[in-house]
Formats: sequence, C-alpha cells, structure tokens
Amino acid sequence: MSTVAIIPARGGSKGVPGKNLRPVGGVPLVARAVRTCLAATSIDDVFVSTDDSAIAEVARRAGAEVIERPAEIAGDTATSESALTHAIAVITERDRQPDVIAFVQCTSPFIDPGDLDRAVELIMTDRADSVLSAIETYEFLWRDADVSLPAGTGQVIGQNHDAAYRPLRQQRRPDFRETGAFYVMRTDGFLAHRHRFFGRTSVVAVSEFGSLEIDTVEQLQLADAICTGEQRQSRALPIDVDAVITDFDGVHTPDTAYIDAHGNELVEVSRSDGLGVERLRHAGLPFLILSKETNPVVLGRATKLGVEVRNAIEDKATALQKWLADIGVPPERAAYLGNDVNDLGPMSVVGWPIAVSDAHPQVLAAAKIVLTAAGGRGAVRELCDRVLASQP
Repeated sequence: MSTVAIIPARGGSKGVPGKNLRPVGGVPLVARAVRTCLAATSIDDVFVSTDDSAIAEVARRAGAEVIERPAEIAGDTATSESALTHAIAVITERDRQPDVIAFVQCTSPFIDPGDLDRAVELIMTDRADSVLSAIETYEFLWRDADVSLPAGTGQVIGQNHDAAYRPLRQQRRPDFRETGAFYVMRTDGFLAHRHRFFGRTSVVAVSEFGSLEIDTVEQLQLADAICTGEQRQSRALPIDVDAVITDFDGVHTPDTAYIDAHGNELVEVSRSDGLGVERLRHAGLPFLILSKETNPVVLGRATKLGVEVRNAIEDKATALQKWLADIGVPPERAAYLGNDVNDLGPMSVVGWPIAVSDAHPQVLAAAKIVLTAAGGRGAVRELCDRVLASQP
C-alpha cells in the first residue's frame, strides 16, 4: 500500500497575508510542512497543491512535487475537500495510485513526523478508515442555552460534564479537540464520501506544540518565538558521541570547485574546521571522512587533518557500518554530518544524524540536529566543539 501527502497551500489569506510563505524559525510554513512529510517514514511522495507561483517554487526547493490548483477551487470559499479531490486526480494522471492520503496543513508548524506515521499505521493495519490529529482536553465546555441571544450574554449549559459534579482532572476521561494539523484517510473512502471523515474515525493525540495552529499574526509570532527558543537551546546542547563521521563535498567545502588552467580541481576549506578536528583528535575521538570518491583533493585534506578517509563508491551506509565495527563503536554512539541526499543512508545508521545549515531539504528533515554553520563555513568546527563539550 502506498501513501502520499497532499499539502493544500493557496496564495490568498486574509487573516495573515501571504501566510503559507511566512517564516517560522527562518523556514517558510509550506517548506516546514514539506520537510515534516519527507521525514515521515510511511509517506512515499509529497505534493503541494497551490495557485501561487512563489509557493510552488518554495515547495519544489523543499522537495515536494507541485500540483497547479485551478482558480475556481482556490478562492476563500473553496473547500479543502475540493483541493484534495483535484490533487488525487492529478496524481492518478501521473501514474501514481495512492491507497492512503495524508492531508497536511501548512498552518501547523510543529507537526511530529512520528505522529503522521502513527496515523498512517492505523489505516494500514485496518484499525481505522479516517484519522485526525487531536489534543487531549480536560476543559469543561459550556454553550448558550438560548442561541437567539448574542453569544455569552444569556444563560449557559454544560456540554461535556454535569455542572453539579466537579471531579478532579485525574478522575476524568479526556475529550479530544481537533487540531487541524493533519488528516489521514483511505483514498477510495474519501473519493466515495467526498469528505475527510467516514467509516471508522480515530484520533492520534499530539503534543501541545503539535497542536499549535496559525490563524492570526499573534499566533505566527508565538510560533516563531518558540522556534527561536528551541534553536538557541539546541545550539548550546553538547553532542555526546564516541566517533564522528563526515561527508566531504558540501561539508568540509562550500560544495563548489575551482578548476585551474591545467584542469586541476581546487576547493575552499575553513581553517577553523581544521582546528576543531585537531582538538577532537587530541581528545582521542575517532574521526572519518566518508566520500563517494577519494580524489587527490579529499586525500590531501584528510592528510592535512590527520584523519582517516574511506571510499564508498556504492553504499555509504555499509562502509560506515564496517568502519564503526572496525573501531568498536556502536552506531548509536556515532554522529554523521551530511549535506545531500546521498548522505541519507549513513544518517539513518547513526544515533546522531546531523546536517549543515544549507543542506538539501530531505537531509534537513532527516537530521536530529541542524547546525547553524554552512558547509565549508565552520560546520565541522561547530560539530567538533559540541562533541568536545560533552567530554568530561
């Protein structure tokens, strides 16, 4: 069974103009949604449905395929169901036949990819037909008794409780509040009902952060403040590992090359990276450069740094596992620093997958930590310093 994520992201937004392109933690909301879907192991393909060329460009750079949404289903009164129906038709025309669709909203910037996986699993294991993200709530809800009066001006009655009985929180069974972050459903069931809820409906309970939905400028500011605080905290956290492995191009270099008049390749490196590696070696921590090619440039840099380099022409993950076995370090006690899609394999092996700040969107999504520095601009030094900070 295959699963695709569909992210509706139209250009118009009255509450927060240009909302889907507004940044949270420096990343546009639509790009954050794409990264989340790419990081979910259960999702095979990610599509963004939009009527806006700027959103389409950001979505493509983040790693999604784009579906051009017709104007007649992109206005303020257009339903999400109409966008999903159109998207499924386009996906089918592209020779994809998804059994499950995950409808993901850009307006929820802190969706946990694991929550998406749990929702898909409920469908795949035939325990539900449609699933929604929700948060547990123990709130006592009240509603107007006379709906002809302005809201809150008349008598009210309890909705989910007996007003004469006030049990403690731990004595109550929670209700679930729909967050709007994501909905997962069987494709055939959705097409038959033309609605996101049908058959057996279940919930995946998400965290308070995962429940945050952006509909106002104030909520956007709150999300950005949360993200900024998380970034500051993560930058200060040590990385406790027993071995460090890095890619070369795009990590030790800015992923550019210079060719002299004789056809020789020259690369730019950071002096601060060299000092970081030297300090790491003096602390006795193994360091490996794992490259798809061991040309004179890579070998020369490794010799200069005094570290080992290994060639991994076909399978970087296997080469990494062999090196770790040779030095007796468990994979979960190793960090791998990468920048491009060929680093996803080795990143999946180690306990600490790490990305440079300018890495490919799929690498950013797969990383446990994203460094503040770019490749060839101090990223290796930043990693070394944080590893050293964990040493006694």
